[in-house]
Amino acid sequence: MVSRSTLVTLGLVGALAAAPIAQKSGSKPAAATARLDALKQQAVADVESRTQFSQQMVDQIFSYGELGFQEIETNRYLIDLLKTNGFAVQEGIAGVPTAFMATWGSGKPVIALGSDIDCIPQASQKPGVAWHDPIIEGAPGHGEGHNSGQAVNITAALAVKKIMEREHLSGTLRIWPGTAEELVGTKAYFIRAGLFKDVDIALFTHVGSELNVSWGVRSGTGLVSVQYSFVGETAHAAANPWRGRSALDAVELMDIGWNFRREHLRLSQRSHSVIVDGGDQPNVVPRTASVWYYFRETDFQHIKELWETGDTMAKAAAMMAGVDLQPTKVLGSAWPQHFNKVVAETTWANIHKVGMPQWSDEDQQLAKALQKELKNPKTDGLSTKIATELQGPVKENNGGGSDDIGDISWNVPTVTLNYPSNIPGLPGHNWANAISMATPIAHKGVTAGAKVQAMTILDLVMRPELVEQAWTYFKDVQTKETRYEPLLRPQDQPAIWLNKGIMDKYRPEMKKYYYDPSRYKTYLDQLGIKYPTVKVGSSQ
Repeated sequence: MVSRSTLVTLGLVGALAAAPIAQKSGSKPAAATARLDALKQQAVADVESRTQFSQQMVDQIFSYGELGFQEIETNRYLIDLLKTNGFAVQEGIAGVPTAFMATWGSGKPVIALGSDIDCIPQASQKPGVAWHDPIIEGAPGHGEGHNSGQAVNITAALAVKKIMEREHLSGTLRIWPGTAEELVGTKAYFIRAGLFKDVDIALFTHVGSELNVSWGVRSGTGLVSVQYSFVGETAHAAANPWRGRSALDAVELMDIGWNFRREHLRLSQRSHSVIVDGGDQPNVVPRTASVWYYFRETDFQHIKELWETGDTMAKAAAMMAGVDLQPTKVLGSAWPQHFNKVVAETTWANIHKVGMPQWSDEDQQLAKALQKELKNPKTDGLSTKIATELQGPVKENNGGGSDDIGDISWNVPTVTLNYPSNIPGLPGHNWANAISMATPIAHKGVTAGAKVQAMTILDLVMRPELVEQAWTYFKDVQTKETRYEPLLRPQDQPAIWLNKGIMDKYRPEMKKYYYDPSRYKTYLDQLGIKYPTVKVGSSQ
């Protein structure tokens, strides 16, 4: 219960006395609304007071720059931080060593706060420098901005936790990482492990250049990630090539066949591959070879059909090359995304209360210089205004990227909050996307996102009808005709070995550049970078 002294402070004693009458009349109790609004403002002020805390988290994870399934330093850092702030942490969830579920509170609603943590290969980049300038040439880096989302959620959660403790509010907060999202490698396993069975609402965050949210079917694709491996027989490639059977021939035949087939696939599909094993050396007929495919489509059935086509081609390629096709490995999967209307509308209202960050001249100078460096058609810098309308279902989905938050969204009412920590018009999965991600642009965007997230959590905690309405939409609209079926097969397990060799190669050198907040206020300070660093005349 709220104490009388607290109510006096908020000026709500008289209003609460009249609340039962207002409830009988069917209108929203004015006192409850006033109380919620007051607590939201307290949460916003609390988030603002934690700007240095948020900034250090953003910079620390940026400095780790860890690829999917190898987020060892990031995982340990976040777990220690959450334990220090009163969360109980279950480590190694769903068979993934670098994944966790942190929990605080009790009772309903159970609100799960998630965001990704992995980075991009060969995206090492000095922050605040408006051209390609790696910290370590060839090393991975946060060329999407996944170093920032956990700061949004944790900062918001701590602000709300403080209020919930003081006001004795029922509710459970759970914080979890999108481990190996670039490989769409874990969220389907989290669902399979039952980690979201008792969750009422999932609030996800993802870096962007705007402050927005959406509902309904989203543009983009789901996918299945499959590795095809072939085994043949070695022989001397010059002396006795006829005695060998080349596994690499099967890989190349499959790739050729798939590229011919593309002309006859739906326009919405996206498919791409890399050869992960092409043999040992040219003078030996390759006994083993493997190719890794992403099959993307806009709905479950077409993903399955694309996958079946890939399997057929792999079998045919093996027959042509006279080699054996090994059992296929599913390395990841993702359903297309569908977000909840009620939760999106609630978040949207809070977005308009928070508004875009106030960008400095230096922020805009960096953004415009980078846009010019990349020869963008538009070089007008950072966005300054919120969109006028909430984005609803896409009318025509022409394909695009994927995110395994789709699997969560088909099991629990879910939305993704995009917050403005990056620069518009960048290529994505690229060194350029890392440039803003340990600068005031990222820090300000995270704080804006955390304010929205905190307010939305309070809405869900204090207005149980929103949770009920969210589930009504989920059951009666979203899943009325479409039900979730996992793309994962029973034998599939998380591909936790992926990226280990790359991180083993680069981590020793990368450690020299880990952020030390005990000595430097920001990562820019530690690296000795003047903000912003731009070419003369490039920001005009």
